[in-house]
Amino acid sequence: MVKKNKNRILIKLSGESLMGDNNYGIDIKTVDLIAKNLKSFLKLNIEICIVIGGGNIFRGLAASAKGMERANADYMGMLATVLNSLALQHALEKLNVATRVMSAIPIQSVCETYIRRRAIRHMEKGRVVICAAGTGNPYFSTDTAASLRAAELECNYIYKATQVDGIYSKDPKKYSKAERFKSISYQKYLSKNLKVMDSSAITVARDNNIPIRVFSILQNNSFTKVYKNKTSYSEIIWCLKK
Repeated sequence: MVKKNKNRILIKLSGESLMGDNNYGIDIKTVDLIAKNLKSFLKLNIEICIVIGGGNIFRGLAASAKGMERANADYMGMLATVLNSLALQHALEKLNVATRVMSAIPIQSVCETYIRRRAIRHMEKGRVVICAAGTGNPYFSTDTAASLRAAELECNYIYKATQVDGIYSKDPKKYSKAERFKSISYQKYLSKNLKVMDSSAITVARDNNIPIRVFSILQNNSFTKVYKNKTSYSEIIWCLKK
């Protein structure tokens, strides 16, 4: 069980959240808006680390399904997360928010190599830490990387930003009668085979008792509203609240 910092939160962003209304790539206006919301969140005296996916540029699993060797495809996906991380770093630093990108794969001329103690020190100094390149290993998703980093960096919450306002039994965009869960236990989430985060990510969070809040990133100041309980979200926790 990790010793958690009550004011340290890991935010998991999908690569798709950076696309805006586009079908591919990085939409600068969208990234700027996310950065603005993160800056507002920091005013609550929160220490922030971020893990970003790379699905807006390249999906290793999808490429593997089409015949590419899986490990090679996953490494390409990790590099896509570095591109996204650098884009968000630039947007944050335009707002005078000190930010460090730390990659699990050494790319020393571009960003720092991920070192746990150094990442913690950056956050203690008020800097935002963006953890790039997933875990640095193929076959692991960026969701799993988010749970691993949250445990390593002693975060007390994982905030999973999505396109909808929580966890549903089915895709609410396709099924109007999909059931929404206000809260759900780790075990029930796994038994229902829900897909907001993969099972490895949920298992790591469960074993380290790190609750996960799932919410929509589409609203303004979404991080602050979730923190202050002023918007709807779903929570994955050890046992359901009575």
